[in-house]
Amino acid sequence: MVTKETILKATDLSKTFSNGAVQQHVLKNLNLSIYKGDFTVIMGNSGSGKSTLLYALSGMDRPSLGTITYYTDGKETEISKYGNDALAVFRRDHVGFVFQQNYLNDSMSALDNIMVCGLLKSGSRKELAGRAKKLLESVEIGEGDWDKFPTQMSGGQQQRVAVVRGVINKPEVLYADEPTGALNSQNTENVLNILTGLNNEGQSIVMVTHTLMAAERGNRIIYLADGVISDEIDLGPYVGDYKDENNVKLSEAKERHARLKAFLQNMGW
Repeated sequence: MVTKETILKATDLSKTFSNGAVQQHVLKNLNLSIYKGDFTVIMGNSGSGKSTLLYALSGMDRPSLGTITYYTDGKETEISKYGNDALAVFRRDHVGFVFQQNYLNDSMSALDNIMVCGLLKSGSRKELAGRAKKLLESVEIGEGDWDKFPTQMSGGQQQRVAVVRGVINKPEVLYADEPTGALNSQNTENVLNILTGLNNEGQSIVMVTHTLMAAERGNRIIYLADGVISDEIDLGPYVGDYKDENNVKLSEAKERHARLKAFLQNMGW
């Protein structure tokens, strides 16, 4: 049995929101390890705490209690102790984000939207531009579109640019919060293919989703209910979709779909 390398760990994680005298306990003493190279998917019904967990793990928000420890550069870093400035630097250097809304700057070209994030870390504009262009080509955004503003691009193109922006600084973990939630079915598949390709190249991904189609791309599915982990399932590597003409892969894909669907139904999804 292969032992996976832990890249981050949440210990006794709690998050409480207060509205006057009313307190809402969204995460409740949650414990979770994320492993290097995994495509981890977090699912659960609305209000279960999925996005709250994602933002806490990534350093976008602070837990009320508990610790979040990263294992990077050969050392342990407890980011839950960091102040705002140190946390911002850590996010810049170690994590990337893709959101449901792409949050591209409409006054900047597609390439510049990526460059402005990369320049926060990179010391070489030429090297960064080369990497950005190569990544854009890998997601089928050709040179003719690099100087376009987001409003001149389709929703699917915009989200592909947002994915490139998320990985331009070579993050240890890429976080995705409903990255296909605002896309049609074809663009959803395109973005999922990109994320799968990144994961196949070793990129660790943690994704929140509410759809079966997106969840199937993960190898590890965690189900959250009322702020705690109810259960999880290991699906193994993604094997392709049902259009594959190879009967073995087709059988594996159908079995994967059935296993995940049965797991989710058992969770009350």
